[in-house]
This record gives sequence, C-alpha cells and structure tokens, in this order.
Amino acid sequence: MHTRRHFLRQAALLTTAAAVNPSELFKSKRATGVQLYTLRTELKDIPGTIAKVAQIGYQQVETFGYDAGKYLGMEPKAFAALFAQNKLTTPSGHYYLPEFLFKGNDDVWKRAVEDAQHLKHKYMVVPWLEPQYRKDADGYKKLAARLSKAAELTKDGGMTLAYHNHDFEFENLGGVTAWDILAKETDPSLVKFEMDLYWTVFAGKDPIEVMKAHKGRVVMWHVKDMAAGNKTFAEVGSGTIDFKKIFAAAKLSGMQYFFVEQDQCPGSPFDSIRKSYQYIQTNLI
Repeated sequence: MHTRRHFLRQAALLTTAAAVNPSELFKSKRATGVQLYTLRTELKDIPGTIAKVAQIGYQQVETFGYDAGKYLGMEPKAFAALFAQNKLTTPSGHYYLPEFLFKGNDDVWKRAVEDAQHLKHKYMVVPWLEPQYRKDADGYKKLAARLSKAAELTKDGGMTLAYHNHDFEFENLGGVTAWDILAKETDPSLVKFEMDLYWTVFAGKDPIEVMKAHKGRVVMWHVKDMAAGNKTFAEVGSGTIDFKKIFAAAKLSGMQYFFVEQDQCPGSPFDSIRKSYQYIQTNLI
C-alpha cells in the first residue's frame, strides 16, 4: 500500500535525480520524431514508408515537400489520414515558398496555413534559403520582415512560425550574423527557431551557448550526428556531438519537439533512422 510517506520519499528521489542530472525529468516525457526528408529516396511508396516509420517506433513526423497545395503530391486531407492510420502526429512541417518570401505574394502563405491545419501542425517552418537570397545583411533584414508577416498569418491559423538554420546563418556579415539579424528583427513571441544541431556545430558554434542567448526560443531541434574526421552526417550516437549534454539543456532551449534527420545515409535510410532511434531511446530520453 502506498502511504503518504512513500509518496514523499519518491518525490524527493526524483528531485535529487534532477538536481544531479537536469535531463532526468525530461526522460521518457518526449515523443521521438523524424524529418521525412531523411527518407526522400524511399517516398516513391509513401504509405509503405510511413508505415515503416511507425514500426520502428517513431511517434511523430515532420513533413516536407509542400508545393502548390499538396504534400509530396498528395492532397492535405489524404496525407493527414495516412499519418492518423499509423498513429503518428505531425507537430511541424517545412514550407519553403519563395513566391511569398521574396515576391510578396501573401496568398501563397495563406493557402499553406489552411493546408497545414489539416495536419494539425503546431509549427510551420521556413527551412532553407537559396544562395541568391543570402548574400548580405540587407537581404536578411528583408527576409525578417517577411518572416514577421508569415508569423502573423500563421498565428491567425492557430500555429507558430519557426526558422530552421544551416551553417550559413552563422557566417560573418560585417560584424553580425544572419541568425543575429533574424532574432533581433523579429518578435520572439511570434518567430521561433528550429536548431539543426549538426549544422550549428559544423559552423563552429556551441548549440548550448546559442540557446543561452535565446532562452526559450529554440523550440525544436534537428538531431543528427557528425562523423569524426570528415564531418559527414552520421547516425545519432555514432559521431562526435555530445547529445547527452545538449539534451540536458532542453528546458533552457525551450525545446518542445525534436526530429531525427540525416541528410545523407551510408545505406538504407531505414537502417539509419532505426540506429538513431535506438540510441535516443537508450541514452537520451
């Protein structure tokens, strides 16, 4: 029989564990997600690929491939139903829409917001910039203005906007970085960040230091490892990135969701995401 004394003892043990390791209360509390871009070569069979993702054990998926009102060629309702059938949720999706970002067509983003609602996203993410749009600080200031507009439209749809980094956001642009500009020129309550841990480390930055500078604003992570020596992409836990230290900073970051992503895999992407999933379950959450 569980007495009040037993309850208090257990609570004290949990508190002590958390003090020793800040990630303890984080453990077993987060679902593990995967960015579908990792599996792009397998998505010729979309239903089969999604089913395999669920079979491996993933509970969440981050989408990509939105274009002209469809996801990987599928209608939003059909795409959403596929995830529901496999008991997967899609808290986030990537939306790269140059017509909106650089040509001022607001209707393009408004439509994307409507479509994203079918997937029940919490976040819509701007994931990438082509080289012609990242030449100088002025270009990033213009982008920040468009992100602010997207954030308003996204909020109207019941979601939040985020921006996903690569390494180029940390390059020196005359004493300032693109990350600095985007952070300063946008409202922290409306525009969040999805930090790609690999690309942040590749750029020579400490992810935790960046999180400290933007407490609570780095709400999502892309989790992938860096191979020793050649710095190529690797399965989580097989490379040089200290994920245990980073996951211990989840509260500092404000992290709500994380997604395994591996831009290139040495063999089957399914093998790679399975290895990453197993390491995460055993060592990180």
